[in-house]
Amino acid sequence: MTFIRSEKIILFGEVLADIFDDRRVFGGAPFNVARHLKAFGLHPVLISRIGNDELGRELLARIKDAGMDDYGIQLDDLHPTGQVMVHLEERGHRFEILPEQAYDFIHAGMSHSIALAVRPQLIYFGTLAQRKAISAHALVTLLLSNQGKVPCLLDINLRKPWYDLHTIEHSLIHANLIKINQEELDVLALLFRLTGVSRVQKAAALLKQFDLDSMLITCGEEGAWQLDKDGKVSTINGLISSRPVMDTVGAGDGFAAVYILGLLRKWPIMLTLSRANAFAAALCEIRGAIPDSSDFYGPFIADWNR
Repeated sequence: MTFIRSEKIILFGEVLADIFDDRRVFGGAPFNVARHLKAFGLHPVLISRIGNDELGRELLARIKDAGMDDYGIQLDDLHPTGQVMVHLEERGHRFEILPEQAYDFIHAGMSHSIALAVRPQLIYFGTLAQRKAISAHALVTLLLSNQGKVPCLLDINLRKPWYDLHTIEHSLIHANLIKINQEELDVLALLFRLTGVSRVQKAAALLKQFDLDSMLITCGEEGAWQLDKDGKVSTINGLISSRPVMDTVGAGDGFAAVYILGLLRKWPIMLTLSRANAFAAALCEIRGAIPDSSDFYGPFIADWNR
């Protein structure tokens, strides 16, 4: 079962593979969010860049197998498909995000053409793919072509050492909605010297400084909350599951996908947060960011279509 309507969403940024000792898992926040949105019946269009290599061809095949359009995926003959090396250490996994990857060189002209052709209902972007000037320029070109026509959702996703004050500030200027976790909010509070004692007060200061419409703050197992420009706080508590947590990889991306769906469907905010929270919690009960079978989505879609 799918939704009747099929809104188009542009997702700009990294598509990559996490390289483990025994396997490789395709992801990147834009890819994960797009994959969920496609399963929900929407029409995601990824704007990214992959290498002309084996990994890139496999990633492109995954995109096609999911029924997603690939016309926003650029091919790079000089740089490799994005990779993150996953190292197992005593305290858990350490992620090494490699430099000079294909998604660092997204072409601005091609991105602009996609935006004009697609006419999206929402634009989603993050900060990692802005670490190089070429892709950062491509994103600016995309956002300027929008000129306030549709909402722009910034998913902060801070990854050391691949961010700086300029990138974050520039991103906030072009966004009107942001998604962030509470640890990242603490980082921004220090970077921008936000006033206030509580996180709500600091979030309010950030909203005011950048004239944002709303801010979604995810808190892991503790739930999430949204603050809008009128000062209204909407809070959803975390869920207690009888099933064990396999991992939390991609839970935030799942939350973001349902949040986007709620925005476009104009669900009440508490309903959106509740549904996003339930979906993210369910993702924590499986291995990895994306379910192996589309059957995973069925119960959620059936419930949301009632």
